[in-house]
Amino acid sequence: MARRHRDVLTVEWVKLELIRTAYATRGGVFAKMDPRVVVVWYVVLAVVPWLTHNITVLALLFVGGVVSVALARVGPLILGLFVVGIGFDILYTTLASLLFGGGWETLAALGIFNLKLGAVSMFSMAAFVSLDPEKLSDALLAFRAPKLLAFGVSYGYRMLPILMEEFVTVFEGHRQRSAPVPRPGLLGWRVVVRLATTAVRCFYPIFLNIAVNVRTTIEALETKGFTYEAPDARALRLGGLRVTALDWLVCTTTALALVGVFAAGQTWPVFR
Repeated sequence: MARRHRDVLTVEWVKLELIRTAYATRGGVFAKMDPRVVVVWYVVLAVVPWLTHNITVLALLFVGGVVSVALARVGPLILGLFVVGIGFDILYTTLASLLFGGGWETLAALGIFNLKLGAVSMFSMAAFVSLDPEKLSDALLAFRAPKLLAFGVSYGYRMLPILMEEFVTVFEGHRQRSAPVPRPGLLGWRVVVRLATTAVRCFYPIFLNIAVNVRTTIEALETKGFTYEAPDARALRLGGLRVTALDWLVCTTTALALVGVFAAGQTWPVFR
């Protein structure tokens, strides 16, 4: 079992997980919805936690975030990064509060902040893991965002696999040209330092490759008249967007859940 876990935790697995996340290949409820509705759903739920300090409401919103993540089928890599990040955030804020004279009131305030941050983070994961580059770009266009901004978002998503491939290629090239570490040290700390140093050195040639790719893309787009497209191009692109029964069901369920959450917060005032 330990060997199987080591085989899973590789650079190739991380690359595939990032691509699955960026292109929403895991499916889920929100991936089947209209992207405009998903964006509105996310904006509402990202704002609501900051409008209250009621612990009951925030705890229920946190549970709602967990349900949203499960419905969106968020991958293990993103979930792992979220758990590690929120765990370290709670740890260092608690230690800082205790070391610098903070009391239980300070810890309670930090707990409320971490509940808000955790709920918003999970709603963000559920929404953006379910939107592939085309859907997110269409949603931005539907909300009258600048055309270049919508294209930049889509282009950034599509550059992700290329960047991962270039990083792996440059990283492996550095490793093959470098001599092995003569003495690994305690727990192999010298090997870890070598790998971290190599990873930092990989970014300079990657930045150069990005500049070349961006320049090539700009010239190709200008040649094809990207900035002078027909006036009805936006209407043609957004013509396939439809609000379905699933969208209305999710919005109605979310609205009723928010009403119930705030009603529960008023029912148990001891948790305010």
